[in-house]
Amino acid sequence: MKIIEKKEVASYIKDKDTVLISGSGGSGSPEALIKSIMDSFLATKHPNNITVSCGISPGNLTNDDVGMNMLAKEGLVGKAICAHLGMGRVFGNAIGSNQFPAFAVPLGVINHLYRAIAGHEVGIITHVGLGTFADPRIDGCCANEKAKKLEPIVELIELNGKENLFYHTFPVNVALLKASYADEDGNISFQEEGIIGEQYNMAIAAHNSGGIVIVEVKGIKPKGSFRARDVLIHSSYVDYVVINEPTDELGEYNIPFYRPEITGDKKIKLEDIKIRPLDERKICGRRSAMELKKGDVINLGVGMPDSVANACAEEGISDYIYLSVESGPTGGVPIGGVVFGASINPDSVIPTAEQFDAYNGGCLDMAVVGLAEVDKHGNVNVSKFGTRVTGPGGFINITQSTKKIIFMGTFKALDLEEKIEDGKLIIIQEGKKNKFVDSVEQITFSSEQAIKNKQEVLYVTERCVFTLTKDGIMLTEIAPGVDLEKNIIANMDFKPLISKNLKEMDHRIFQEQKMNIKEDFLKEN
Repeated sequence: MKIIEKKEVASYIKDKDTVLISGSGGSGSPEALIKSIMDSFLATKHPNNITVSCGISPGNLTNDDVGMNMLAKEGLVGKAICAHLGMGRVFGNAIGSNQFPAFAVPLGVINHLYRAIAGHEVGIITHVGLGTFADPRIDGCCANEKAKKLEPIVELIELNGKENLFYHTFPVNVALLKASYADEDGNISFQEEGIIGEQYNMAIAAHNSGGIVIVEVKGIKPKGSFRARDVLIHSSYVDYVVINEPTDELGEYNIPFYRPEITGDKKIKLEDIKIRPLDERKICGRRSAMELKKGDVINLGVGMPDSVANACAEEGISDYIYLSVESGPTGGVPIGGVVFGASINPDSVIPTAEQFDAYNGGCLDMAVVGLAEVDKHGNVNVSKFGTRVTGPGGFINITQSTKKIIFMGTFKALDLEEKIEDGKLIIIQEGKKNKFVDSVEQITFSSEQAIKNKQEVLYVTERCVFTLTKDGIMLTEIAPGVDLEKNIIANMDFKPLISKNLKEMDHRIFQEQKMNIKEDFLKEN
């Protein structure tokens, strides 16, 4: 292991190299290493046309020069193979505008591909992606038109009379990783990280492919000072280390300072978590929380679904369920916002690939994920909207393997204004964009596959609730104060099935005070 300066990093990356980049949105990004590539390219035009691959793209949901946004310079990237592309909006927009070809691969799949690359395997075989845009009969993971002109990365195969997808591995030259510390020998510790992520598999994939591994750390510790269990990457796999002392100039982004409550080194009182005000997010979170059962293992998606964790904390039922995040933590309360991926008071934190081993096999009792577009069949799109390309993240793995799915979001989008008054939902200004459309732009969730898999599926909004049936989605609940024809049907591109037992949503959801569901929750379970 050799310690090098930040500015030297780019000199170890050749034109057209394939570079793996760690990180998960606002956590674990090797910012100094990525910046070195950007600075070198702007000054010398090298390295250029590199292939970049990551799980959840590093970024802070802005156009700032952070995370993958730093690589969105024309000519720098020649291809992208990522699970999520939208945390860096400039990077995602570059893909949407066809600046370079990009493939959007399910998060569990890409993590297992890194592991397969490390083992010199030709690919992985899985059910994940069937019926969605990952299926080669639809888009074959292509995130833009340029990708469709390249060799496919996934193909349909049949084994034992069942359809499967075969995802191809690809060559790797460099892994750029972020960790806590290195010791003088180059052993890499993740002792202060809330997410372990893909770092180990990325390191072994690069090393076993004859490539190099560069790790960004906060500092160097004396030889022999780490506990063996805190060393995730052995020194024999590490080529170079870069010291980059963290700062708080980007706020919470990349979790710059040690937070012991996200590593399990300290527990904080969940009652200290700020309870959100009564708004449309809280309504959706409360309604979804009412579906929970004691002992459930639940995945919460990014964005609005984190309001479920908040509702559980407010109602005092967090200790009776296990909230899980695809990046690796289980237990505690997932952190919302830009640093989504880590959890407060987790019971365990494991690598992302291992988390998806459990997810793919059906360990989750329920998942609450986002809702951006829903069509008359019940298909859901959360991955592509015109030139805005985000990719699926863990959405496809989770929604195809979980017993019960709740898609959660506001009924409409763009300039929607609502309030809750006297226990009723009041629509002040209707949203400009319908979310319930005749046909989704991209299938991230396949209702056909869900029916085959006999999954229970709900669509929870602030003004109504739908369920999935073999004939399409059925309206089953309506919020107090909402008019069926004016506020729901008139704002959909299709007419849903209407339940003969259509009922009003629970009135407690629309009250300022706690719902007090804990007693019933414990009785029912």
